[in-house]
Amino acid sequence: MRTRAAVLREMGRAGPYADTHPLSVEEVDLDPPGPGEVLVRNAAAGLCHSDLSVVDGARPRPMPMVLGHEAAGIVEEVGAGVTLVRPGDHVVYSFVPMCGACVPCQSGRVVLCEAGAAANARGELLGGGRRLSADGAPLNHHLGVSGFAERSVVSAASLVPVGDTIPLAKAALFGCALATGVGSIVNTAGVRPGESVAVFGLGGVGLSAVMGAVLAGASTVVAVDAVPAKLELATQAGARHTVLAGEHTVEQVRDLTGGGVDWAVECVGSAAVLAQAYASARRGGAAVAVGLPHPSQVLEIPAVSLVAEEKRIIGSYMGSAVPRRDVPRMIAAYEAGRLPVDLLDSGSLELDEVNVGLDRLASGAAVRQILRLSVD
Repeated sequence: MRTRAAVLREMGRAGPYADTHPLSVEEVDLDPPGPGEVLVRNAAAGLCHSDLSVVDGARPRPMPMVLGHEAAGIVEEVGAGVTLVRPGDHVVYSFVPMCGACVPCQSGRVVLCEAGAAANARGELLGGGRRLSADGAPLNHHLGVSGFAERSVVSAASLVPVGDTIPLAKAALFGCALATGVGSIVNTAGVRPGESVAVFGLGGVGLSAVMGAVLAGASTVVAVDAVPAKLELATQAGARHTVLAGEHTVEQVRDLTGGGVDWAVECVGSAAVLAQAYASARRGGAAVAVGLPHPSQVLEIPAVSLVAEEKRIIGSYMGSAVPRRDVPRMIAAYEAGRLPVDLLDSGSLELDEVNVGLDRLASGAAVRQILRLSVD
């Protein structure tokens, strides 16, 4: 079948993207689902910094590629052997397909799935190969999803069934922003009631981390960003203190928390900011690295502090989530009024406006913009 999709053919094109158009919205060919695969009519997709990182070359991926990894939609057709979902089901994508057989999957750490990571790096689906093409030439899949398209064929291992009580434009956000941000707090850090948390960077993931810290019962939540409007959103999400990022960020965080926080969560994707987060953690505290920096960046910290102060640095990929467990739980928390997800919404766009949305994301003017792809 034919479907409209946003195709990236080369990385590193300079902005403003509304003028240079790195993403081209095209009619492309989409193969039917094979064994273990599912055809989904996408309803909505979020514009995430991980998408922008592919566009600007900070996160290299094979080209050409249909972007988009945070999305939700409705199942239209299933391939042989698929029992998890059926036509009509509402689904959220997991951008790491879960093979269920490798050591991480067997250990419950499904976002570290070895087969899923290898397929994502190749731009293929978990079962191998590509289902997208243009003029007979294959197009790579972005993280097994390629959600910037009206329809996607994906591995069933990339899907999380959700109920139909939440609008799909909201449900999409649980596949990345909330799974990663809230997950970094409740899964990776395991924040306990009464502990203190500082969150550095208040994009979709960082603001979700603030929500997660409040949900976990943190006594003090400090939000740090260079954009005042995002600090206001963090206050609405429950942050007790805000810090406008600058020369004295570390000192301000430490002063506000009596010497440092238990958990400093870095959601920018910057080695320099991660070093600030680490310096903001108290003796015995930890920095949680959530943002994805350019591969060339190197972290520098005082090595002696790891021993003399028993400080730690912990990596968190996709919030250490188990998507089929955590996404429904987080949706339930949202529906119960315990996660103010609406604060993430920076407005909606049509697929043809995707490059405009990239500019707003790059400037820091937006938290999460939603591409409306079909009617809910």
